[in-house]
Amino acid sequence: MNETTARSPAADSRSSPDASTPPVFCRVGSPEESVGYLMRRIVGLVGGEIERRMEPLGLTDAQWKPLLRLFSSTDSTVAALARGCHLDAGSMTRLLDRLETKNLCRRTRSLEDRRVVNLELTEEGRAAARLIPDLVGEVQGVAAAGFSQAEFDQLKSYLHRVLNNLQPFSGDADAATQRPAPTAPTSASQPD
Repeated sequence: MNETTARSPAADSRSSPDASTPPVFCRVGSPEESVGYLMRRIVGLVGGEIERRMEPLGLTDAQWKPLLRLFSSTDSTVAALARGCHLDAGSMTRLLDRLETKNLCRRTRSLEDRRVVNLELTEEGRAAARLIPDLVGEVQGVAAAGFSQAEFDQLKSYLHRVLNNLQPFSGDADAATQRPAPTAPTSASQPD
């Protein structure tokens, strides 16, 4: 057999047109071309800047998220907040320990079910949480520079789609169906 006819099983599987073969446009020649690399860089830059802006509030990048969820959602138990923040129970407990030490929230046992731990913001926690949307919005505004509203909505729609596509990697195959991607408005329906 010559080189052109001798193929390894691995080479055959890479060249076969099945679902495991990535489209040509997904192949990368350098790390900088990888979607994962770009997302990681964006997350690092955004997280670092948000942390810098949260510093006057005494919050880290990890701490503002549960504080804002407590302020703006119905997550009022440790378990619900951990799910909403995509953290395991141990990580959430340590995070809440730090937030309690800063007098931003408090935990209380449910009177109906002693296994349930309820959460509530303190007045200081509510005051800090009120400032978070604007601080995060300022950083997001820098990231959105040069985008129209429709383009930025479309970008977020694409990111939700990528997230949903990757949910099976989390080990929770049903997760993608639990979080439908929002549809972005068409450019005709949104002013630039």
